[in-house]
Amino acid sequence: MAATMDNNTAVAGMGGPLLGNAEFEFLRTFVYEHCGISLGEHKRQLVQGRLLRRLRALQLRDFAAYCDVLRRDPHGELGELASAISTNVTAFFRESHHFDLLTNELLPRWISEKKSGGRLRLWSAGCATGEEPYTLAMVLAEALEKHGGNVDAKILATDLSPQALETARKGIYPIERLEGVSAERRRRWFLRGEGEYEQFACVHPRLRELVSILPLNLLHEWPMQGPFDAIFCRNVVIYFDKPTKQRLFQRYAGLLPEGGYLFLGHSESMYGLNDSFDLIGRTVYRKGSA
Repeated sequence: MAATMDNNTAVAGMGGPLLGNAEFEFLRTFVYEHCGISLGEHKRQLVQGRLLRRLRALQLRDFAAYCDVLRRDPHGELGELASAISTNVTAFFRESHHFDLLTNELLPRWISEKKSGGRLRLWSAGCATGEEPYTLAMVLAEALEKHGGNVDAKILATDLSPQALETARKGIYPIERLEGVSAERRRRWFLRGEGEYEQFACVHPRLRELVSILPLNLLHEWPMQGPFDAIFCRNVVIYFDKPTKQRLFQRYAGLLPEGGYLFLGHSESMYGLNDSFDLIGRTVYRKGSA
């Protein structure tokens, strides 16, 4: 049976209503304004498929009703919408060269400079389900033990997705998700579950002490003042268009001191977007002098 994309009638095999043109255009505009994510026409099928779950969860008849929910309470549903249309791909020690740089060079230097009671701050911007900030916590805890000193060290982890933040706060992961963690670090920084949790592991309380997990929309106001020694924003800006990236990088520059570091994902670049940073390694940028 043929059907156009201009209605919300069910189609055999689709298992739900269609995403009509008017609703898709509304969602494209809404997502761009609130999340900075640019949805091309080629994303229509993806958006339809993923948002069908939200329609079922909210017991809505069609996408027009879902758009009405966004109009009535844009911020109440924003996190769920962002979770649905973006892909949270993450892993412990993903892009391990970044953590090698921290372990071998940056953390020893920072701890040495701040030994007399200084403040060390790292930010995982777009922390997803928590693997990145807990990886940062592992290398930070090990560096503090090795190099000592009275350093006030903390990691801020933020994301827009409520589901991702819930997983990060629990800090409980299937054993197979620890594939990138060495056997020694597994023994040191994870507690093996028992009974029904036998196939899961929980992060060590020491790592939880170092990490603060909070909801944050990168496009909205930021409550923190900084400065941060390093900001990790990896595999986040791939969803943004050029003007949004430029604004975001400028805001990051405002929270980093001269010599502060910004880490991007393997497929991301700051080329032609900001002149406050110098590329010093594989997707590693250092803020220069003003």
